[in-house]
Amino acid sequence: MGEIVKLENITKMFGKTTAVKDVSITIEEGSTVAILGPNGAGKTTTISMMLGLMEPSDGNVKVFGDDPKELRVRNKIGAMLQEVSIVDKLKVREVIELFRSYYAAPLSMEELITLTGLKEDELKQWANKLSGGQKRKLGFALALAGNPDLLFFDEPTVGLDITARRNFWDKVTSLKSQGKTIIFTTHYLQEADDFSERIILFNNGEVIADGEPEEIKRNIATRSVSLQTDSNEVIPLLQSFDGVIRCYEKEDRIYVVTNDTDAVLSQIFQHRVDARNILVEQGRLEEVFEHLTSDQKEEVV
Repeated sequence: MGEIVKLENITKMFGKTTAVKDVSITIEEGSTVAILGPNGAGKTTTISMMLGLMEPSDGNVKVFGDDPKELRVRNKIGAMLQEVSIVDKLKVREVIELFRSYYAAPLSMEELITLTGLKEDELKQWANKLSGGQKRKLGFALALAGNPDLLFFDEPTVGLDITARRNFWDKVTSLKSQGKTIIFTTHYLQEADDFSERIILFNNGEVIADGEPEEIKRNIATRSVSLQTDSNEVIPLLQSFDGVIRCYEKEDRIYVVTNDTDAVLSQIFQHRVDARNILVEQGRLEEVFEHLTSDQKEEVV
């Protein structure tokens, strides 16, 4: 697979504020990448530079081997940003047809309707009268209009209910199966865990973690063994085991936090601990996020 996006030592300044600091990223063709970070971490600024909407203060941005502002590059990109600007005095179908006309080989209207779930009555509505969820569907359609090879989704499921979010990611999965390269941001960490092959975590304008979700969780997140018991003496015993970081009780379960769940399980069985319904959790992305960002002061926007 070839390189689709390449950032080399990118820095972006707004006055005296450093929004992105010396970031280098390469994204391969056909990959699905989640860019995460707290508010003000620099992720949206980075995506804006990938799209050619902002110029870096220093460093180089290449998309498909060229400047992202070049027409041949723009024809291969689709973007669904947080704010969707709607053309006044046009109906939804007319807006989509307008965007399709900008491209040499756009997706058909039928394909766009199927992919986005737009209904016939929605296509007939004035675009500027749509609800928030309907605007997200229209934004999705406009991002796909040119049948792009590279797609950017910036917080695509904000304001959507669970069903609409699930439907959106089902459609994205189908796009991935076609070989599309997908870059997205989200504050729903479970979405990043479920749908990305790679996570790039930003904080204070810098990349502080980069890898596969399972790899990041394995290397950083704590693991736990949880169980139910009728004994009042279990917690002191568990706390004495080798490799145990701490124990706590929550909702009728005792949790043993450890970096070695196998060793804890072995000791539970060796000591014949009064335990039932034993579960092992190999760490959550939320823990990684909190661990890596909680002690760092946010400085950028």
